[in-house]
Parts: sequence; structure tokens; C-alpha cells
Amino acid sequence: MAMKSETGKTGRLYRLSVWSVRRMANALPVLAVLAAIVVLWYAGSVAMNAKWAYAQAERAGETLSLSQLIADTQSQNRPRLPPPHQVFAELWDSTVEKKITSKRSLVYHGWVTLSATFQGFALGVSVGILMAVGIVCSRTLEMSLMPWAIISQTVPVVAIAPMIIVLSNSLGIDGRATPKAIISAYLCFFPVLVGMTKGLRSPDRMQLDLLKTYGASGAATFRKLRLPGSVPYLFTSLKVGIAAALVGTVVGELPTGAIQGLGARILIGDQFGNPMQIWAALFAAAILAGGLVTLIGAIQTLVLRRMGMEQ
Repeated sequence: MAMKSETGKTGRLYRLSVWSVRRMANALPVLAVLAAIVVLWYAGSVAMNAKWAYAQAERAGETLSLSQLIADTQSQNRPRLPPPHQVFAELWDSTVEKKITSKRSLVYHGWVTLSATFQGFALGVSVGILMAVGIVCSRTLEMSLMPWAIISQTVPVVAIAPMIIVLSNSLGIDGRATPKAIISAYLCFFPVLVGMTKGLRSPDRMQLDLLKTYGASGAATFRKLRLPGSVPYLFTSLKVGIAAALVGTVVGELPTGAIQGLGARILIGDQFGNPMQIWAALFAAAILAGGLVTLIGAIQTLVLRRMGMEQ
């Protein structure tokens, strides 16, 4: 019994070490790209902020050495391109150092954006799934709906956002969250529509014929074959859709004159010439999108494992 226990422990440790090595091997390319981005970012900040540094030195009648130039370009109050450490300092100050109820906290503004994103995501996913089911079940709906769905994505969201806001106001829809949710759903529904349509059509002809031989009805075929087969495609499209929904919410906050939300922080930072605030809000939105995509990926793993499907 003791030998079996030791063997089991050894096996678990071996599997854990193999898993750790694989994780590190998968992370190395990502870390290499990240390091390259940081190096290029620092180099770009020196190049773009050098003009101001030289102008200030010329006014003072001084000559800048390379070390002085680098030090000056990395510590300007309003740089053209803030270096990474200034952006992360602003991000830290506006998230950790501020109370989450403060109007200057990115956590507060992130929640405002996130709440509208969830509303738009729910609406866009519902519309996308319903349209996909209709397209798969009806040739007439496919020929009538799909072309318009494709055409809708050719209209830039920055052009349609003011139209949605004006239309919402004319219909008496109060509040700024509803127009943002509609814009978010507008960007979100199409990836879900395409992914769900492909998933519902993923069963091959042999599988469909097999169910016909068993006398399965169309509804039973849809429920037992098409719907389970579409789940992996659905989750893939949901990852794209949640990121698109967040982008739609941020874009929707710009023309609404909102004073809350990550888009509002970007707009206010641009109006007052504060690039650190703009970049911090952008990074907060990127972190938020990454967290949402990761959350959907974790749910996907649990659901597919429960369904007995391999990743």
C-alpha cells in the first residue's frame, strides 16, 4: 500500500512538472513579444518626446547629452507618447490609490462601462442566436436576413453611434446606458450570428441521415444534434463578441457626452491634454476585455468538459 501511495505521488508530481514546463513553453513566445513591444515603446517615446526636450534646452541655452535626453523624455508632464512606467503609474494611481467610489477611479468608470457592456452583450447574443436559428431553419430567412446582416457591418460604428443616440432621444428613451447598450449589441451580434450559424450547420450529412433513419423529427434533430454541435462555435464567437461589445460601449460613450465610463475618461483626457489619463483608460479597457475573454474561456472549458467534448 505504501509503495502504491508513493507511486501515485510520484506520478502526480511528474504530471504537474510536465504541465508546468508546457505552460512555461507556451508563455515564452508571449513574453518575448511583450518584451519587444516594451522596447519599441520606450524607443518611440524617446523619439516622439525629443522635440520638446530639445526646444526646452534651446530656450535655456543648453546642450543635451544622450543620457539627459533619455531622462527628459521619460519624465515629461505632458509627453506626446508617455513611456510605459508613466502609464502604469497613472493606472496604479487611478485604480489602487483611489477609492472605487471616487469619480477619478478607473474602477468606478470601468464598472459603468462594464454594466452597459453586459446589457449590450446580452442583447446582441440573443439577437445573433435567434437570427442564426432562423437562417438555419428557413431558406427564406437566410436569403433575406444574411445579406442585411453583412451590410450592417460595413457601416462604421462612429457614424452610426450618433444616429442611434438621436433616434433613442426621439423615441423618448431616457438615460445614456440604453444607447450605449444598443451600439454594443450592434457590434456584438454579427460574430455570434456567424459562429452560431456555422455551428448549427456543423453536423455532416451522414449524421443527419442517421437520425432520419431513426425517425427523428426536425425539432429532435435540432435539439439532439445541431444544438450540441454548435456549442464550441458559440463560445468561440462569444469571445469575439464580448470584446466587440466592450469596444462598442467605449465608442458609444464618446458622442453621448457621458461623464462616466472609460470612453468618457478618454474623451476628458483628450480635451484637457492629459495623455497619461488617455493611455491609462485604454489599458484599463484592454485589461477588462482580457478578463472577460478569459472568463468566457473558463466557462467554455467547464461546459465542454461536462458535455464530454475535447478542447
